[in-house]
Amino acid sequence: MIALEIFFLILVATAAVPVLSAAYSFLAIPFHAFINHYGKAHPMAPRVAIVVPAWNEGAVIGSSIDRLMALDYPRERLRVYVVDDASTDNTPDVILAKAAQYPGSVFHLRREKGGEGKAHTLNHGIRIILEDDWMEALLIMDADVKYLPNSLRKMTRHFADPEVGAVSAYIREGSADKNYLTRFIGIEYILSQPAARRAQNVLGAQACLAGGAQLHTRENLIAIGGQIDTSSLAEDTITTFETQLRGRKVVFEPLAIVLAEEPGSVDALWKQRLRWARGNVSVTARYRKIWFRPSRVHKLGTISFGLVWFSLWLLPVAMVLSSIGLLGLLLIQSDLASILFRTLWISAACTYVYILALGSQMDRKLAANAWREVITFPGIISMLVMLTAFFPKLVEVYLPGLFGGKLDEAGLFWLTVAIYIWIPFSMVGAWLARKVDKTGAGRVLSPLLIYLVGYGSLLCAITFDSYIKELRHAESRWDKTEKTGRVLA
Repeated sequence: MIALEIFFLILVATAAVPVLSAAYSFLAIPFHAFINHYGKAHPMAPRVAIVVPAWNEGAVIGSSIDRLMALDYPRERLRVYVVDDASTDNTPDVILAKAAQYPGSVFHLRREKGGEGKAHTLNHGIRIILEDDWMEALLIMDADVKYLPNSLRKMTRHFADPEVGAVSAYIREGSADKNYLTRFIGIEYILSQPAARRAQNVLGAQACLAGGAQLHTRENLIAIGGQIDTSSLAEDTITTFETQLRGRKVVFEPLAIVLAEEPGSVDALWKQRLRWARGNVSVTARYRKIWFRPSRVHKLGTISFGLVWFSLWLLPVAMVLSSIGLLGLLLIQSDLASILFRTLWISAACTYVYILALGSQMDRKLAANAWREVITFPGIISMLVMLTAFFPKLVEVYLPGLFGGKLDEAGLFWLTVAIYIWIPFSMVGAWLARKVDKTGAGRVLSPLLIYLVGYGSLLCAITFDSYIKELRHAESRWDKTEKTGRVLA
């Protein structure tokens, strides 16, 4: 019995790793005020070539080009190369019109064979750009994003340090017609970028350059092969790793803000994030020799970076294992079940509150407009479970009172079981939200389910789906997210 108790205890302990990892990472954020790259940054204006992959982007590409031409950056030191990936809509006409409007600054590059993915499209443009010596820095962006006027200047200033190979910006959710999901995405982006990537600046290793806002020096681009990796769905992450493996720094610039249109439905978000999650699987396997192996050249192999990476990637596994552990302890009538449940959930609740409170300060305006999503990010039911951890009498006394005092010992047992295994089932609720999202009732039921189970559970469910797809060796393909031009001007 003791061996079984120890086994279940180990399973429960797996959930403590991502909680502690998140707390550790976010505790590093305040140190960004002292440990940052701004001491080595100075105003610079290298000749920047902007490469924009575009497939059927007629609705957004024109305004994106206009915004680039309006950047607070010397026009003669800026060129925009739009790579038309065999578009079948009016994308070529829009690009050619802009090339005529901005002669010598905007160029249309046509691929007659398209559909091979973003990386192939980018490489077509990069090969042409590298044919002459004009380009000193390359900005990779998406067709729909909108750069704020001073964003490029804030990025290029980091190249005053010759050790910097690449700089990333803050991709901010910028849809004009926001709904509950885009507000959740906005909060997620605050937590994962101006918050978490500030911490990564402090810790010295960046996980990923934003796919729609990554700026490379010419030297760094050539050093990583002069092209973008085409073997994975996570080409931006691979580019980030390769840069650091060669001893160059990657810097996140939180004050360079880029507005992006994000999916407005659960199904569209699921497809987008499934692509990202499956890409991270390939990255994890590809760089298996660097994990937890400290190096003098880079900090990707540090214990802290490895814990952060695997805590996010394996979070759904930890959720399932910890619930099995709690259930097992309950079934063998171990006194540890209640103690560990309370310890785990109280720790998670305190970490959640700290993360959301600190993260909200990174972008106060966006957080203020999404206060409901800030509060309910963990999910309403999960918040109730947290309350039961803080106040056990909710289950022992008050909940039975709601049933007229008729909740017997068996009923209390099954209620406890439901609480202990809630987290894995929250992922099932997120999966149901995707299913109903495609039906006529989805407009009402899908938001209700997400608020109940939590946006975090939705992301975990998508990651869990990536495990299944990888185990089944399902086809990996580039599912383009439809853009409609909803980004604020």
